[in-house]
Amino acid sequence: MDANIAFAPLIPWPILWGLGAFTAACLIISLWRGLSGWMLRTLAAMVLLVALAEPSLQTEQRENLSNIVLVIVDRSESQTVSVRSAQIKAAVATLVEKIGGLDDFEVKTIEVTNDTSRRDDGTYLITALNRAANEVAYNRLAGAVLVTDGQVHDADIGTVFPAPIHVLLTGQKNDWDRRLIIKNAPAFAILDEDITLSLRIEDQGDVPKAVQGHARISIAVDDGDAVEFTVETNTDLELPLTLPHGGINVLQFNVIPVEGELTDRNNAAVVSINGVRDRLRVLLISGEPYAGERTWRNLLKSDNAVDLVHFTILRPPEKQDGVSVRELSLIAFPTRELFLEKVDEFDLIIFDRYSKRGLLPNAYLSSVVDYTRRGGAVLVASGADFGGVNSIYRTPLADMLPAQPTARVYEQGYLPTITDIGKRHPVTEGLEVFSPNYTIDPDKPWGRWFRHVDATQKSGDVVMNGVDERPLLLLDRVEEGRIAMLLSDQAWLWSRGFEGGGPQLELLRRLAHWMMKEPELEEERLTATAVGQNVTIVRRSLEVQNKPVTIDTPDGAQINLDLTEAAPGRWQGDFQGTKNGLYRLTDGLLSTVFALGPSSPKEFENTITNANRLKPLVTATKGAVLALYAVPVPKIRLVRIGRTAGGRDWIGLTPRNAYVTTDITSRPLLPGWLMLLTITLLIIGAWRLESR
Repeated sequence: MDANIAFAPLIPWPILWGLGAFTAACLIISLWRGLSGWMLRTLAAMVLLVALAEPSLQTEQRENLSNIVLVIVDRSESQTVSVRSAQIKAAVATLVEKIGGLDDFEVKTIEVTNDTSRRDDGTYLITALNRAANEVAYNRLAGAVLVTDGQVHDADIGTVFPAPIHVLLTGQKNDWDRRLIIKNAPAFAILDEDITLSLRIEDQGDVPKAVQGHARISIAVDDGDAVEFTVETNTDLELPLTLPHGGINVLQFNVIPVEGELTDRNNAAVVSINGVRDRLRVLLISGEPYAGERTWRNLLKSDNAVDLVHFTILRPPEKQDGVSVRELSLIAFPTRELFLEKVDEFDLIIFDRYSKRGLLPNAYLSSVVDYTRRGGAVLVASGADFGGVNSIYRTPLADMLPAQPTARVYEQGYLPTITDIGKRHPVTEGLEVFSPNYTIDPDKPWGRWFRHVDATQKSGDVVMNGVDERPLLLLDRVEEGRIAMLLSDQAWLWSRGFEGGGPQLELLRRLAHWMMKEPELEEERLTATAVGQNVTIVRRSLEVQNKPVTIDTPDGAQINLDLTEAAPGRWQGDFQGTKNGLYRLTDGLLSTVFALGPSSPKEFENTITNANRLKPLVTATKGAVLALYAVPVPKIRLVRIGRTAGGRDWIGLTPRNAYVTTDITSRPLLPGWLMLLTITLLIIGAWRLESR
């Protein structure tokens, strides 16, 4: 209960003050002139002014409100290492018990976790503090306690808090950790050219002397075997590197964990570099002039990234027509230079309608076989001669050709078709949709061809058939290299638009990329594409059986995921990631990695407890920073506003004495009749005194 005097004047206050001033003036004049009865008249005027002000006694019924203490608990991923989870549990339980035991005090606990939907996640503790403070009455806040490791990422936003803010630091005194930092990595690089990555292995905290100054790091490309090196710590390292293939190259860096580290979540990093070819160097050898020769040339020259060396055999040695050689060619055919000295400089060699004419000795063709086995690529587009006595199958090339001619050549119209395995092979998968006729007649997506050299499959995969479902296009691997064989020389009909044409350009592009070992054209491939936390996993295979995949999460858990067939040779599944970091994926044969958020999350950039980011806020509110390893159970004291609210082993709270008014009663100080009677008696008394 609380009582006070309130006024409700019958006339405006300015007039009332004016009357008071007039009364004072009359009093002064009366004293100056020595009039009798001045005191009684002055008292009567004062009682009249008081009556006009109408004073009353107000009594309030009040209900005290409790003081609220905010306990903001950092439950981010960095708080899961070492003994921090146990420290948090014990500290929060103690705080709630002690503060809750104080008279008129209550605790409001807010737990802050990581938002895994954000790519660059972090700990936003001050944001949570401001939000919680705005949800309660400002005059009830008696203090706030932040239970954290100090690694917050919104300390710069500031806050205006009316009570002390304290920080209880988790962690141990001798904590130490090691972190891998990729300082500089290009987004793309040219194949066969050196690039340089900058990285650093940074030690934090109380690092043991036995491991100071050096660390072991492993480096792997894609799903290949890792190679380990010993490197210096706390030093910027320059790593020279040459990409092994075109397309996306996934580089995995992993610092070998040492016993005693807080966590290995910041020991790994993944860098994706897109490998591009500066120029695709192609050697095209045409066995004789024909209608399709210029089509091959135009297709290859249409790409500015292709360096084409084209030789056409205009006149074979057995042809003698008396025409001077100078009128048939601009330069001599540099066979030795091309096939012995510089053969490895070419990315792709195309034999277009080439036959055995004695121009290329067997030693040169053996060099092409060796080139292929070392990792080269050869495309053979066969003409009718492939089935005759001059077939290149009667040369050393036969050792790597995937088909053997039967000496039969079909000279009839037929529609090339994609085989069952071709529908699953990335070179011919969905090829029909690139044909202009597909939207008109899906059953006849392209025009006919009129020559097909019959052959028997020896190896490789038949992805297209011709007459009577005989092999038309075969793909095969030859040790480290690859070979494609087209048993027809009439693919140029597609480019000329015969019967609507067909996708010769797309087919040639895919063939070239497959032979260049581009990852997106690999028959057996496991990929993961992440959009936010949603991951689409695709397994491509020529097999018809499905294989489940196993996902290793950043926290060490394993998840088995079954894929469903989305298209021939393509199985797909969706995965929802829950934590940022590096994930490993395998089906028992193929493996790959992918990262959600940064592979080393923001939470683990600095894992050593440190309150430097929060000290300005604590100092401004006169709070305290206590380490839980030194003070597991801080004492609680009550302090007045503006006083120091923390010490070596205690934290202070400020009682706010907040209340809510439940009832108000008002009664006049004196009855009106009593004031009127008093004024009358004073005036009469003054008149009687003056009449004497």
